[in-house]
Amino acid sequence: MGPRGVPTTGEEVGTPPGPRSVAGLLLAAGGGRRMGGPKALLDDPSGGTFLERGLRVLRASGCDPVVVVLGAGAPEAQPLATGADTVVVAHDWAQGQSASLRAGLEAVSASAADAVVVLLVDLPDVGPDVVRRVLAATDGGGPASLARAAYAGVPGHPVVIGRDHWAGVLDVLEGDRGARDYLAAHPHATVECGDLAGGEDADTPADLG
Repeated sequence: MGPRGVPTTGEEVGTPPGPRSVAGLLLAAGGGRRMGGPKALLDDPSGGTFLERGLRVLRASGCDPVVVVLGAGAPEAQPLATGADTVVVAHDWAQGQSASLRAGLEAVSASAADAVVVLLVDLPDVGPDVVRRVLAATDGGGPASLARAAYAGVPGHPVVIGRDHWAGVLDVLEGDRGARDYLAAHPHATVECGDLAGGEDADTPADLG
């Protein structure tokens, strides 16, 4: 700000903020008990594995950096995670989704991201168009963002969490609930995406059909 409060170059009144930095976080740590093995290693119809597909979705959505959390089957999955900037192994993955989300958020916190898109590895029909729609509902993913996708009115993933909320989410993580309790207690955008995908988890071999 210059003399008498006159804005100097680069400080013009009303100048919009620069592009948002949005990280992608793929949770791929589960053991897939009902599936018969880690879902990250399942073959994806579009090529490669569920793990590789999830990373492609986040990349194609414009997320940068992209972080993946592995757990069960980590030694086999790590060589497949070439699409990630950071690979985190949650050794306590058996405690539930909260363990992998905690490990992922802590890793993302080291970046300069304003927000993070949280995606589960077992959503085979959720593509970049869904991620982009949810991000658009948050004005591009600012630090105050809080939004989640819904399918025919049923809440699901991806979830967008702005940096302002990360500490609060970490405080309430427990068991297999992920960020559910935090979202229940805080106003957030619910973005209908049922015209783009079914958004259903693939939990058993029958679901793959």
